[in-house]
Amino acid sequence: MLPLLDEQRWQTALDLAQDWVTSGKVPAITVITGTRDRVHGPVSFGGLKLAASQPLPARPIYLVASITKPIVALGALRLIEQGRLTLSDRVVDLLPAFGRHGKVGTEVRHLLTHSSGLPDMLPNNRELRAAHAPRSRFVEETCLQKPGFPPGRGVQYQSMGFAVLGAIIEQLDGRPLPQFLDEEFFQPAGMIETALGAPDGWFEPGGQIERVPDIRLPADQIGADWNWNGRYWRQLGAPWGGLLTTAEDLATLSQILLRGGRLPNGRSVLSPNTIAAATRNQLAEMREIPEEERRCRPWGLGWRLHWPAHSANFGDLLGPKTYGHWGATGTVMWIDPEAGTFCVILSTEPQEPTGFFLSRLSNGVAGAWC
Repeated sequence: MLPLLDEQRWQTALDLAQDWVTSGKVPAITVITGTRDRVHGPVSFGGLKLAASQPLPARPIYLVASITKPIVALGALRLIEQGRLTLSDRVVDLLPAFGRHGKVGTEVRHLLTHSSGLPDMLPNNRELRAAHAPRSRFVEETCLQKPGFPPGRGVQYQSMGFAVLGAIIEQLDGRPLPQFLDEEFFQPAGMIETALGAPDGWFEPGGQIERVPDIRLPADQIGADWNWNGRYWRQLGAPWGGLLTTAEDLATLSQILLRGGRLPNGRSVLSPNTIAAATRNQLAEMREIPEEERRCRPWGLGWRLHWPAHSANFGDLLGPKTYGHWGATGTVMWIDPEAGTFCVILSTEPQEPTGFFLSRLSNGVAGAWC
């Protein structure tokens, strides 16, 4: 039986978002939900600028932060599909400078499952951003780091693992990572307003950057020219958090995943085997990972899976096979393959660490499906 959206419950969820914007708790928010064949929304509330009364434009483009990670992971999986990479490949064999301080045994799978022991952010993250460092500098600094534990022995959320993963993709393919993702995924999938880092053309008069709403900045970013709203960060194309996209484009990706990698016309964008590998608990097969991590905080390849008794961002009502990701700027997407539904919520109110607004709105959307 196909899932149906209860219009009254859907409206209740939208009213919740509207109330948050009206009260000033959330500056801007867009929500969209659907199945493999149908879409409801997007519906947007709020403004483009924090300090001016300027409504959101049609098809606002959001900086989605760590939702970037599973999409970059799909880039690595494309190379695996093509036989140019395996999960067991050692990072040091691809990037020789990486092998310092006990990292020789780090494999590609460890980067994709947050089991490398690498840090989330570098100790000198602020200094690098203040200097407007290129992506390559973050990779160089990561190569110098000592891991917090031997690879495959623990789980620690690690943005820098995806910095390294992006460098591996570039090394093997030869194209810059933003171009690789655009040509391999975004264009074939019809995600025409998605980019890893805003191209220069977006900043021309009338360009797409005029449709990117400002994020309410955390205290440590206020006044810095490297903050989320600045040109440097919007153009950096960080593999761990630099994706700019629309709710419509992420809905398109969600539908592709629900169809087993196919577009509506039947054309294949991803292999069903690739999707299955990316969205199953990869930690279950890593025997040296602590049992509690394998059972209670599972990861796929780039995708966060359903975490029992942990409602942050995804909410409380989703099925056990749900997967997706969240973003520190106030974003979340989830896909429930058993129910056959998805949801994308993009906002400009940072949600870490508990996802107060995202989890409540996720509950409202999930509860509207019957």
